Amino acid sequence: MTAEGDENYLTTAEVARRLQVKPETIYAYVSRGLLTSTRARGRRGSLFSAAEVDRLAARSVDHSGVVERIESELTLLENDELYYRGQSARALATSWTVEQVATLLWTAQSPAQSPEPTSAPSPAPGPAPASGLAPSRSTPSTAKAVFGVEREGVLLARAAMGVVPDGARLTDRLRVAVAVLGAADPLRFDLSAPSVTAAAGRLIGTLVTALPGEHVDSGATLGARLWPKLSDEAPRPEVLDAALILLADHGLAVSTVAARVAASARANLYAVISAGLGALDGQYHGAAPTLAYEFLRRAQQDPLKALSDQLRSGEPIPGFGHRIYQHRDPRADVLLGLLGDHPIVGTIAAVAERTPMFPNSDLAIAATMHAYNFRPDAGDALFALARMIGWTAHALEEYAAPALRFRAMGIYTGQTS
Repeated sequence: MTAEGDENYLTTAEVARRLQVKPETIYAYVSRGLLTSTRARGRRGSLFSAAEVDRLAARSVDHSGVVERIESELTLLENDELYYRGQSARALATSWTVEQVATLLWTAQSPAQSPEPTSAPSPAPGPAPASGLAPSRSTPSTAKAVFGVEREGVLLARAAMGVVPDGARLTDRLRVAVAVLGAADPLRFDLSAPSVTAAAGRLIGTLVTALPGEHVDSGATLGARLWPKLSDEAPRPEVLDAALILLADHGLAVSTVAARVAASARANLYAVISAGLGALDGQYHGAAPTLAYEFLRRAQQDPLKALSDQLRSGEPIPGFGHRIYQHRDPRADVLLGLLGDHPIVGTIAAVAERTPMFPNSDLAIAATMHAYNFRPDAGDALFALARMIGWTAHALEEYAAPALRFRAMGIYTGQTS
């Protein structure tokens, strides 16, 4: 292609100045199809349409990376509060079931049978009623409809989980089971919203049922079904229901970005969940509840010594502070409130009074684990299962957006010939 006249064209140097990037980046734009390089007769070097350059400059992108902004209607983090589609997550956690919140995130519709969430969390409840369900939550039929299971899927997931070594974590079992269940689903490439939401509910319900431990009827809430997989203590399913709700999504965390990038390539839901699980496995993300659990274990013996040893190590105090929240983590407020006057709450208070930082959700999950004698790897698994709800919602948004819209720009820094 050639440019007959150059009054409407810019040189490489002019484009670089216009976009405030290096000349090397301009040629990377060309290779990606973001700019078109042309030639003028009798002139050396490339020319670029000024109009095309202006359109690129007007885009809401960081020209050093050319990564699209991710717009989402799902989660808002503002003024130390967390909202799902405009609803306070604190309120949802104490008045709605996980099934209702999943429906809200996946479809933007409030279930007809759901009570209106209150404006603030209710006080810490007493013992759960004999049915195992908190009084304000919906009937079990809702749970069964959203997180249903199929016998063949459960058998397949258990067989997949059984392949991993005995010492493997629950999250390792979940990752293997997700891959196998995906391979066994011939309709996994149907990316329509009804198919994706049905597959997500079936996947999460199947994973919980397949985990080792006592079986609870699939009509119960997800928290009730998950409880005996994590603890032998008397069930407090409303505690797990609240935790699953509060951990379901948290905006563009690294695992959620990984899931959205996979969905942008039109990967099926199982692959999207696998991408999220891969990023979640990092020591700076999904492992945080386990680190907080170990810190609390030491703090129960001697809070001051545990804090002193941690400060001496030069590492952050596990479970305290947050990059986004400034003064408090609303998720921790709810979960620690549900523990009432359990001694583990006193341990946390003894540490908190000696540090300016506040407890976060990782510490609240760790406290729940200690309070009810959860297995040591329960925190990571709880985090993973909850976040699958959010990843599904983000995948649905991404499936509705233009495909392959994420690609960070790599700047070559190696040797040239």
